[in-house]
Amino acid sequence: MNGFGRPAMLGMGRRAFIKTGLAAASLAGLGSALGAGTAGAAQPRIDLTPGAFKPIPIAITDLLGEPEIGRNISGVITADLRRSGLFAPIDPKAFVEQITNPDTPRFQDWRVINAQALLTGRVTRQADGRFQVVFRLWDVFAGQQLAAQQFVAQPDNWRRIAHIIADAIYEKMTGEKGYFDTRIVFVDESGPKERRVKRLAIMDQDGANVSYLSRGDGLVLTPRFSPTSQEITYMSYGQGDPKVFLLNIETGQREIVGNFPGMSFSPRFAPDGQRVIMSLQQGGNSNIFVMDLRSRATTRLTDTAAIDTAPCYSPDGRQICFESDRGGTSQIYVMNADGSGARRISFGNARYSTPVWSPKGDWIAFTRQGDGRFAIGVMRTDGSGERVLTEGYHNEGPTFAPNGRVIMFFRDPGGASGPSLYSVDVTGYNEQRVPTPSYASDPAWSPLRS
Repeated sequence: MNGFGRPAMLGMGRRAFIKTGLAAASLAGLGSALGAGTAGAAQPRIDLTPGAFKPIPIAITDLLGEPEIGRNISGVITADLRRSGLFAPIDPKAFVEQITNPDTPRFQDWRVINAQALLTGRVTRQADGRFQVVFRLWDVFAGQQLAAQQFVAQPDNWRRIAHIIADAIYEKMTGEKGYFDTRIVFVDESGPKERRVKRLAIMDQDGANVSYLSRGDGLVLTPRFSPTSQEITYMSYGQGDPKVFLLNIETGQREIVGNFPGMSFSPRFAPDGQRVIMSLQQGGNSNIFVMDLRSRATTRLTDTAAIDTAPCYSPDGRQICFESDRGGTSQIYVMNADGSGARRISFGNARYSTPVWSPKGDWIAFTRQGDGRFAIGVMRTDGSGERVLTEGYHNEGPTFAPNGRVIMFFRDPGGASGPSLYSVDVTGYNEQRVPTPSYASDPAWSPLRS
């Protein structure tokens, strides 16, 4: 849909989605039922060591049976894998074999074009109008099946199926969870710079299925997903002081987290989804507070004469990284979840801001400002291993994919134009623009839909 309102099936996780018309056989069970290759056989695997990996050549054939939907599904799978930077889909014009039976490919024809992996499949229309989708992933050089899976779904759910298949391929070939069946919430910006309208928007991670969650009659900032991906917390300037809101993206229900004196900033969920952490301004300084969403009790975690803001929990909920100028300039600190033991971890000759913890717990991403340039970078949780992933005039707001492998951020070149979303691998490789209908800022990546 293009207007404001509740998009169809917008907030559905995979379990709810299955109940409304998509059923999936287990990967292991179907692989066995369809004749998977010998257990323990060698298979192509992408080496994710920084500087070592090369994109793996993969042939993705159009799924047979229903030509249009088969091409559409294969096209989205191809785009997902290519965009990851870890796969090199082979041009279909180079294919020697035109698949007529997805269960028995001629492996010698795929070896000739150096395909290390091959995807085949079929789409079958059922009597009730739904589609059954079956795919197989093959190790070309071993001549064996690596994975297989099937789905039954309504025709308009084909794009979701494609993302789930791409995730299955990604996981099988890398050993890490995929991130294609996810969404991005962001701030959509339209109109001239001096009268910019900002609306809360949500889309699939590849830029498809954009829907708007607010009307644009108030300023919205820093949207963030809950761990379940069914709720978003964000800040909105309407009448009077900014307020922190919760929005259920499945039902459209909206509520104010609380009315706080002064200004509130950077709300974010705790890993348990039962608390929201934020920064509240009192006078000339701000401190970090956490609110229990059940009792609405608020606990103060920092108490300094500085500006403490942009808090983010570690995945296990035991620690919090945040931004503070208590040392004279904006730097990144880490403290225990109860506010004790605060320690500075950034020491570069620059200002550091917007820290966010990787879902894997191994990195903290940040914005770094110095010498008139804005960089997006990562450092280990003790501050070691700092590296810059990308630099530009104004880069800001990193957010991790749920597997911790990719970072999205926004870049504003200044002048009369506006911000755009970009993604980059945590190695600094494969930077690319993320398509949006208009200008976009403040992205937040959802968890993998479950």
